[in-house]
Amino acid sequence: MRSRLRLFVLVGLLATAVDVATLVALADIGLLAADVTALALAAILSYLLNRNLTFRGSPSARWVRRPSLFAATALAAGTVDVVVLHLLDRAGLGLLVAKALAVLTAAAIRWAAYRRILFNEVRRELGEQLARPPAPGELRLSVVVPAFNEASLIGETVAAIITELDGRLSSGSFEVVVVDDGSADGTADAAAAAGARTIELDRNRGKGAAVKAGVLAAKGRAIVFTDADLAYPAHLLIEVLEQVERGWDIVVGSRRHDDTNTLVRARRLRELGGRVINLLTHAVLLGNFHDTQCGLKGFRSDIGKIIFERTRIDGFAFDVEIFLLAEQDRLSLTEMPVSVTNRPGSSVSLVGDTIGLLTDLFRIRRWAGAGAYRPTDDQAATLEARAITGC
Repeated sequence: MRSRLRLFVLVGLLATAVDVATLVALADIGLLAADVTALALAAILSYLLNRNLTFRGSPSARWVRRPSLFAATALAAGTVDVVVLHLLDRAGLGLLVAKALAVLTAAAIRWAAYRRILFNEVRRELGEQLARPPAPGELRLSVVVPAFNEASLIGETVAAIITELDGRLSSGSFEVVVVDDGSADGTADAAAAAGARTIELDRNRGKGAAVKAGVLAAKGRAIVFTDADLAYPAHLLIEVLEQVERGWDIVVGSRRHDDTNTLVRARRLRELGGRVINLLTHAVLLGNFHDTQCGLKGFRSDIGKIIFERTRIDGFAFDVEIFLLAEQDRLSLTEMPVSVTNRPGSSVSLVGDTIGLLTDLFRIRRWAGAGAYRPTDDQAATLEARAITGC
């Protein structure tokens, strides 16, 4: 991240220097002609350097891989630059002062345009389904439930899931995998008694680690994870499964969806904290998602495993990694409305977990900039082969 940011800043400074130097050198041919020529040279230089150096191999390079988008943005910012320069020069501020203020104004326009282009491009790409062969797996569905000290309710949760799936899917076509995240109250025993397959972590590591263990061990062709308190009713598992089987790589629940039904609202402070956290994810993600932290998400088995083989966060910010990898790998993703009941007595610590999530967001951003989430050769070959053979 730091090296890419330094390159981006250096390219910007170099392009600005070329812009100003060209304007001064050509001032005798007229202010308008000189400024237009200077802006064109600076834009071409910026495009070439950012495409081939700064953002090479990065998902954020979308705006430099499509010259038409880059040119449209450069034209809009350049127009602002020319107008501001002309007005300030006529006001008698002097060429260099006027140009400096024009550059700053155009830079703000350019940055806003880049972000809007990125949002639109990423969401367009995520919304395009890729034809793929059937997903691998012994079963039709695996439901992964991470749990920590949930012995008092995990049996009821497992029973509700099994009852719902028994009524909708054929016998023996699904499994419930409860991952005991180092509990000290017999959570795993209670889950097993209710009919779940259990995985026990040797210590409490966090929701991200528990979900990762469950997904990697799952046997289903579709894999869905949900919360131990069953805040999202069990029938939604079938809806996620059906969406995955319709061809989506990733299906995510969204509590901010227009059609979402909140049966029991969370406390106001908790809702506000969730909204703030979601805004902060824009520092990591490009797709302008409205709810990254919903506890109901589903995957094709191969895609889910390739994602979780690369996740690094053990805590709640692992959800952000899912979206980051979806953007990077150009996977298909759809958001669906949910019904949600916010349960009292949640094991989530609003202050402690929010601070931890913020720390993890910075770590994710740093790792992404350093290329830590790039697929291995085998993973890349799998992704590319599936995209090709499925067409």
